[in-house]
Parts: sequence; structure tokens; C-alpha cells
Amino acid sequence: MKTAVGQVKTNSFSMIFSDFKEITKARLAISVVFSSIAGYFLGAEELSLNAVLLLAFGGYCMVGASNAYNQVIERDLDALMNRTSSRPIPAGRMSVKTAMVIAIVLTILGVVSLYFLNAKTAMFGAISIFLYTSVYTPLKTITPLAVFVGAFPGAIPFMLGWVAATDQFGIEPGTLFMIQFFWQFPHFWALGWMLDDDYKKGGFKMLPTGKKDKGTALQIIMYTIWMIVISVIPAFGITGSLDLSLFAAIIVFLMGCGMLYFSLRLYTKRDNASAKRLMLASVSYITLMQIVYVIDKYIG
Repeated sequence: MKTAVGQVKTNSFSMIFSDFKEITKARLAISVVFSSIAGYFLGAEELSLNAVLLLAFGGYCMVGASNAYNQVIERDLDALMNRTSSRPIPAGRMSVKTAMVIAIVLTILGVVSLYFLNAKTAMFGAISIFLYTSVYTPLKTITPLAVFVGAFPGAIPFMLGWVAATDQFGIEPGTLFMIQFFWQFPHFWALGWMLDDDYKKGGFKMLPTGKKDKGTALQIIMYTIWMIVISVIPAFGITGSLDLSLFAAIIVFLMGCGMLYFSLRLYTKRDNASAKRLMLASVSYITLMQIVYVIDKYIG
């Protein structure tokens, strides 16, 4: 009997933990935290473990809060789509009240944690939550421009780490912001291409032309080119204390060209398989690019 009760408790805890990861989109939140820490390493003159832990915790809370608010707002639409119908709220495993409590608590914890680093970091974190939940989320069913608006909070993490390390906003974090800003368009439009039929069930307008056509693929190519250009600009010595060696710039450029190759393939083939390859290439690019930047700083 004790074993059975213990098993039930274990299963219950496992389900609660699983739902918490899903309501906060743990994988996405962890990738955002990674970007923030990369930005911190680029900006810091001396590394502080306490600062890294505060940034990681605060960053996860802010992203988790944004995702929880998003799932509360879109709960009825999530129930219509295959990929989201099993989320905690539409599946009935979590009440709206519980999700809101999680979102509010995470917001407070996130803002306070980032404020301990400095006020600017907390401010940018709060701005990202506001833009994501109050502007991007409502626009998704109204206009494809929602992706443009959503790119602003999505681009904050990389620069957030620099601001956390320096308490300054200037050309350096602005450059990091622009790299991640332009990267998001090929990434999210590739995802939108793959999930277009499902998105339409929820009434979401994610593709720039509204269709999986050459127009959408061409815009993906153009934003990919801009991403490549911005990502190597620090090698020219015009971005303040953010610099990049020639060797590192070549590596970043070649990785960007790899992503451009998959963008061109999507333009030619216009199928879901090509969109998936581009999406996976974009995930690899953003992670490896940040690693190259950090390694280049510390061994260059």
C-alpha cells in the first residue's frame, strides 16, 4: 500500500513538473538563457558566478512568464491546433488561475533577480514580457507583421547579457540585438512554413505573404543576408569594444552562408522538408555563432 501511495505521489510530481516545463516552454527558455549568458561573457571584464546565476534564473523566469501568459491568452486557439492541444490548459490539466499565478510569480521573481544585476537589465526584461504578451500575441491572428513585432522581444536576450555585465546600452549590445533580430525571420518563417496548416486552424497569420510561396521564400533569403552582414560587422572595428577576429568572422560568415543555402533551397523547392532543414540550420547557427563570438573573445 505504501509503495502504491508513493508511486502515485511520484507520478503526480512528475506530471506537475512536466506541466510546469510545458507552460514555461522549458527548451525555449533554456535557449534564451544560453543567449543571455553568451552576451554576458562578451560584455564582462571579470566573470562573476553570482551574476551568471542571477541572469540565468531571472532570464528563465521572464521567458517562462511570457510563455505562461501567452498560453492563458491563446488557450482556446491552442485547443484547435494539433501541436498545442495537449498543452496543460487546453488539455484540462491546469486551470487558468494556476497558470496566471505561475506567470505572475515568475514575472516578479524575474524582475527582482535581474534588478539585482542592474536596473537596465530588469527594464529590458520587463519590456520583453510586455511586448510579447501585449503586442505580439494579440497581433498573431490579425497580421503577419506580428512576427516583426515579436522579433523585438525575441532579440533582447543576446544583448541583455551585455547590459547585465556592463550596465550600459550602446553600439555593442545594439549590434548583438540586431544579429538576433534578423535571425528570427528565417527561423520563425521556416517554422511557420512547416506548421502553416496547423497555424491556420488557430487563425494565426505567420507567413509574410500569407502563403507558402516564392514571396515568403524571397523574404526569408533577404533577412538571412542581412543577418550575415550584421554578424560580421564587428570584424571591421566599428562596434566599440565588441570585436571579432578575421578568422572568427570567416567562420561566422560561412555558417551564415550555410543557412543561406537552405534558404535558397526553400525558394527552389518550396516544400516542408526544405523548411525543416532551414529551421534546424537556423537553430544550429544561432548557437554556434554565439559560441564562436565568446571563444574568439577569450582566446583571441
